[in-house]
Amino acid sequence: MIEETTSEWAQHSLPYGRTITLKNVVHESGMQMLRLTIREGRRFTIIDLDNDSAHKLADDLAGWADKAPLSS
Repeated sequence: MIEETTSEWAQHSLPYGRTITLKNVVHESGMQMLRLTIREGRRFTIIDLDNDSAHKLADDLAGWADKAPLSS
């Protein structure tokens, strides 16, 4: 069994009753990942990101948010 230590980083409520949780995950080997858990009703999608992937995703999200109209 793979040992890992997790700690919650952030949680966000999203439109349409969805929730996203970000957790810091440190594996037994010392490898560190960011775990995104997207909850949609009873369905869960879990994605682990390395540092490089997290940076790219953050840049894409910020770029979109900068150009999208503000929601009310």
